Amino acid sequence: MGCCSGRCTLIFICTLQLLLALERQVFDFLGYQWAPILANFFHIIIVILGLFGTIQYRPRYIIVYTVWAALWVAWNVFIICFYLDVGGLSKESDLLTFNISAHHSWWREHGPGCVRREMPQSPGVRTTESHSYITVMGCFMEYQYIEVMHSSMQILVALLGFVYACYVVSAITEEEDSFDFIGGFDPFPLYHVNEKPSHLLLKPMHPST
Repeated sequence: MGCCSGRCTLIFICTLQLLLALERQVFDFLGYQWAPILANFFHIIIVILGLFGTIQYRPRYIIVYTVWAALWVAWNVFIICFYLDVGGLSKESDLLTFNISAHHSWWREHGPGCVRREMPQSPGVRTTESHSYITVMGCFMEYQYIEVMHSSMQILVALLGFVYACYVVSAITEEEDSFDFIGGFDPFPLYHVNEKPSHLLLKPMHPST
């Protein structure tokens, strides 16, 4: 009963993680954040693997998911430190775009209540863009805090998944050991039955005429 309850909870957690990862992937694509895009891609694959292992009673797949859950927590802690400028990191850097573009978080200009003001370029200035952004005003919440909230939610769900994954692996392993102990996996039965009936074995041979 406990294993079934743990499996159902882990299935729900994995499903929730998939929804959160897909939502985050969409906004990271809009902001051209290449490092988070790759991390989200691997996260989705591993969560699907863990979900399959939970449904099909495959503890090895669940163990892979458990290891990834710990790495996913570490990655989101790094994202929080990045947006809060902790430890020499700076949210103004191009680290998350692999220094190949100057894009930033999509929430920087499209957050709740944000108003983006634009100014056409001057006739004497030649740039690759037709306009330049002046400022973003009226935001109800700064974009870095929105990103921190996203990462904090990912950490919370990943920790729950880690705990329940460990519990499910332990429960499945105990059930397999118990089934093996009572002979469930014994390829040879305890009592061997002769292929021929006993009366045929005792039947005397008739001499040939």
